[in-house]
Formats: sequence, structure tokens, C-alpha cells
Amino acid sequence: MNIEQKIEILVRLKNYIENNSEEWQIAKQDASRANPWFNDVFIDLASNNIATHFLDEIKLKDWLKQYPIAASSSNKIVGIVMAGNIPLVGFHDFLCVFLSGHNALIKASSKDEVLIKHLVMKLKEWNDSLETVINFAQNLKGCDAYIATGSNNSSRYFEFYFGKYPNIIRRNRTSVAVLAGEETVEELELLARDIQLYFGQGCRNVTHLFVPKEYDFIPLLTALKPYEYFLEFHKYKHNYDYQLALLMMNSKFYMTDGSVILAENDSIFSAISQVHYTYYTNADKLKEKLESNDDIQCIVGRGSTPFGKAQEPSLGDYADGVDTMKFLYELHHIGT
Repeated sequence: MNIEQKIEILVRLKNYIENNSEEWQIAKQDASRANPWFNDVFIDLASNNIATHFLDEIKLKDWLKQYPIAASSSNKIVGIVMAGNIPLVGFHDFLCVFLSGHNALIKASSKDEVLIKHLVMKLKEWNDSLETVINFAQNLKGCDAYIATGSNNSSRYFEFYFGKYPNIIRRNRTSVAVLAGEETVEELELLARDIQLYFGQGCRNVTHLFVPKEYDFIPLLTALKPYEYFLEFHKYKHNYDYQLALLMMNSKFYMTDGSVILAENDSIFSAISQVHYTYYTNADKLKEKLESNDDIQCIVGRGSTPFGKAQEPSLGDYADGVDTMKFLYELHHIGT
């Protein structure tokens, strides 16, 4: 397939997702049963974001203009180890490999294999030449390069096995928000989305707030109220109860709206149902410090990632700030 044909079939995939056929609905139900963290709302949100931001014809063409299309004779096999923290989180890596002209060998996460396998099945159904281009495997052996996403622990495993090959290896990351104390009600409601979408499990979810001295948390706690229904989900409630009990037993100060806990803590990583915060005095110095922190995926706030947009990355918003397409293009020239 040439690049025009690939874009055409991806636009067809966009229409398939948006038309929400019975077949796609069944696949989403199967994914939700396989992983209870994937509720209907979040599966729809993730898949619709992919359709809107990753599979739009104009956006795809504009994005690809900056990358030369390599000759098919230099194609490599790229192993992709996908994470499973939110629905279809590995789709962008697959998309990059597909459009760059390489062959993809995918190890899907056991937590998120239903949706990606279904969408790849549709692509193969529409064009059977893809049978040899996209495949799934439990063990990624014989690949020319690897893109692997996981935890800090699993990254050591990836380094051991994939380190001698061209690779992109991703570790734990999270996102933070810098507040000025002058945010509008609407901005705080959007920030609440950045915190709570996908139950807060994505690397683009805000897990830490940087606030000025004497910051009034009440408006933010009010903005988080719409997510009280999370307590109806037993896995989330278990996390909330556990984190609340720890704070109470250790006589730690905390604030809560009844479903989200705010606690002062220097760590930018926080547990499900909990958000950390720290006070700052100099916004410029804080921004400089945050921008050099390799553990931060994105910074939410005025002048940075807009409130409410943390979970809507564009095609060029690469995980860990590493240009995946550039890596894949350069891979064409290795060994030639």
C-alpha cells in the first residue's frame, strides 16, 4: 500500500468508529468485560479521540508532510509492546509504524487487547495485503527495532532484552497542573476532567497540583463533585477507602469532596483517587524546574497545555517527547 492508500483506509477506520455499528459496540462491550476499568464512557472517549485527532484525513496529511516517505525495500519489523492503562493507549505507536512503512509485530497488553485487535482485524478485512504487515505475538523475537511502554520495573526488562536494538523504551510518567488561584469555574471543571478521566490512570492525567500560598481549594473540590459516581465502581471505591484510611491512621491533613482526596505531598505521582499538591512562590522558577523533569508528560495550566485538553493529544504529541516518526524514518537507513 502506498501512503495515499494507507490514509484512505485509516479514514475508513475513522468512519467505522464514528458510525458505531453493532459490530463495534459488541467489541467495546467485550473490552469492558475483559477489563472492568474500561467503562463504556471511557472506551467511547478514547476511541472517539482517536477518530477525531489521529484519523482525520487533513490532520494526517499535514502531520506527514514533515516526514519523508521511505522506499518499501528498506522496511523493518518493529516490535511494539503496548501498555494497558487506558483504552487503546498503544494505538499511536501502531499508527506510526504503519504509516512509516515498517511491519508491526504487536504484543498487546492483556488489559487492553480486545479493541486494538478488533480494529486491526477490520483493516485486514478491508485490505488483505495487510495480513503480512500487521501481526500480534506474545513473544517479540526477530524484530529489527522495538517500541516498548511500561513501568519503571518493566523498562529494566525491556532494556535487557531490547537494548542492543534500535529502540524507544518508555517508563512511568505523569502530568501536573500549575494553578494561579485565579482560574474560572469553567477552567476548574476542565481541570477536574484532566484529573479524573480514565479514573486518573493515564500518564496524561493530572496527579499533582502546584498552587500559590493561601490557595482556596473549595472551588476545585466543588468542580470535582460530578465524579462522585466513581464510588459506585467498587475498584475505585476500594482505592479511595484505602488511601483515606492511610491518611487518617497517620494523622495526615487531607481534603476531600467525598470521592477525591487532596493531600500535600512532594511526589508528583499519586495513587488512584488521590491528588497531591505543593505550594510555590515563584512561577517562573517552578516552570523551569517542571520543564526539565523527565517524569512529567505534560503541564496543564494557563500558558501550557490548556485545561481540559490533557487527554486529547494531537498526532505530534509524542509520549516522553520522543519523536516516534523520526525514529522510524531513520530506521529505514540502518543497514542499507
